[in-house]
Amino acid sequence: MTEPGARRRSTTTTTERPPAVRGAADAARRAADGLAALVHHRLEGVSAVRRGEDDGWVVHVDVLELARIPDTTSLLATYEVGLDPAGELLQYRRIARYRRGAQDQ
Repeated sequence: MTEPGARRRSTTTTTERPPAVRGAADAARRAADGLAALVHHRLEGVSAVRRGEDDGWVVHVDVLELARIPDTTSLLATYEVGLDPAGELLQYRRIARYRRGAQDQ
């Protein structure tokens, strides 16, 4: 029996997990949003999405790192973002840095 005014403790725990990623477009959006919050650069777009190991996702996100005039000399970077199956950002790393006007090698 509990005393008046005593707080009841819950014996059940509920862990709210985010919904699983629903395809490549959802993975791209979640990766871009998560990376933008960390690197504080303007997003240019997503250049690749693929399934990763353990049902996660690997997404390449292109960002503007340094704006210059003319725009063709601005510096962009591609970041590889790893997501778990639920869409949570696990890791990221910059894999390329290039001028906007540079041709692919």
